[in-house]
Amino acid sequence: MKKLVILGGGYGGIKVLTGLLGTALPEDVQLIVIDKNPYHSYKTEFHTIVAGTAADINVRTEFPVHDQVHYEFGDIRSINYEKQEVYFRDKSTIVTYDYLVIALGCEDAYHGIEGAEEYTESVQSFSKARHAGLAVGNLGAYGKVSVVGAGLSGIEVASEIRESRPDLNIRLLDRGGSVLRAFDPKIQAHVADWFVKNDVEVLHHANVEYVEKDGVCNNGICYVNDVTIWTAGVQPHRIVRELPFQKDNQNKIVVNKFFQVPGNENIYVIGDNASSHYSPSGQLAGQQGEQVAVILEDILDGKQPKEPKEIRLRGTLGSLGKSDGFGSMFSQSITGLLPRLTKSGVLWLQKRH
Repeated sequence: MKKLVILGGGYGGIKVLTGLLGTALPEDVQLIVIDKNPYHSYKTEFHTIVAGTAADINVRTEFPVHDQVHYEFGDIRSINYEKQEVYFRDKSTIVTYDYLVIALGCEDAYHGIEGAEEYTESVQSFSKARHAGLAVGNLGAYGKVSVVGAGLSGIEVASEIRESRPDLNIRLLDRGGSVLRAFDPKIQAHVADWFVKNDVEVLHHANVEYVEKDGVCNNGICYVNDVTIWTAGVQPHRIVRELPFQKDNQNKIVVNKFFQVPGNENIYVIGDNASSHYSPSGQLAGQQGEQVAVILEDILDGKQPKEPKEIRLRGTLGSLGKSDGFGSMFSQSITGLLPRLTKSGVLWLQKRH
């Protein structure tokens, strides 16, 4: 019996799983999926959990059931790649593998800022988004919320909270001179205008020096607030950072054209954990997962895999509440209701599949 273990049931891991289940899987192959949660969740929608605008059940789906698929739910402690074993933090179970797919996603990067990890909320996991949602939802009238980081996650969190709680005082700390620096100026201007119209304070050229339980100190000024949400950068999962494989300057594992670890070709790495010239995204992880499923299909059949095609991302979509949004589609920058409806449509398709 060949054991193929998939670490992580997020966008990349679920595409590997469903891709293989859509093939004539050899009878001597067992798939083992390891995840903290007994369901697949949609990380691009975690901001709705933080703001309380969506119920948990709306941003998760059950894993597929199949005779050749086994699930292990728990927190992974470490990987012994020499013994080909996976260990858990919260139970004595040891999972062995012949092939391993690492699709563990990312974690917050705190950049060594004092108090950031201890005193801020996060949107990097379902449980942390729930915790953040509880903190925001329990705020009294006119409570103060600071969102550190004005990338895609920070923009969506701040705008969704504003739509959910018009009474709250919301401050967005932006390290640059304009929100969404990676996007077209048209989009930057649209988002900046939305924040002005909806009374969200944006502080540009932010330099957070330290975070306290009830405030953020930025450029020598300490702002008192009730909840601080951190969206100021990510890094590969701790398990990946601890593995002794070759890494790039972002601590991501360097892989070959088949997403294999050189010298350990039975280990595949995708998504936020694999070195790539693309920025981390659910779309990137999903496409890589689809390609790894095709590669593994050949390998499990004893065939030489074909070199995967170059990945081409279809664009990026972001929301500003329920009726406004922004994004790039077909190399065109669009704003308003259309990208927001498209983002909802993408989520519907993901759930359907």
